Amino acid sequence: MRTRLAAAVAAATLMLAGAAAADPLEGRWVTARDDNGNFGMIEVAPCGGGLCGTLIRAYGPEGQPIESPNVGRNIISETRPQGDGTYRGKVYSPDRGKTYSSRLTLSGDRLSVEGCVLGICRDGGTWERVE
Repeated sequence: MRTRLAAAVAAATLMLAGAAAADPLEGRWVTARDDNGNFGMIEVAPCGGGLCGTLIRAYGPEGQPIESPNVGRNIISETRPQGDGTYRGKVYSPDRGKTYSSRLTLSGDRLSVEGCVLGICRDGGTWERVE
C-alpha cells in the first residue's frame, strides 16, 4: 500500500514539475495586423526541441473570422529561448509568403516580433497574449 501511495505522490510531483517548467512563451497570442489588415491567433507549444506557433484562427480587417489556407500552419518554428525574454528562431509572414530569421522579445503579456531575410529586416509588430 505504501508503495502505491509513494508512486502516486511521485507521479503527481512530476506532473506538477512539468507544468511549472512550461516556457513563458507558451499559450495563445493575437498577432499584429499584416499589410492587408488581417490578423490571427497563434498557439505556441513545444515541438522538436524548441517552440512552434501554429495559426489556429484567422481574422479579417473588421475582426471577423475568415477562411485562410494558413490555418494549421506553423507561423513560428525552431524557436528557442536565449535568456532575458529573448527568443530566436523562424517566423513565417503569410502576407509576404516569406520565412524570416526571427527575434522575439517577451515582456509580460506582449511579444515584440521582428524578422530578417538576406539582411532585410521587418518589424512584425507586437502580439498580445490572450490565454
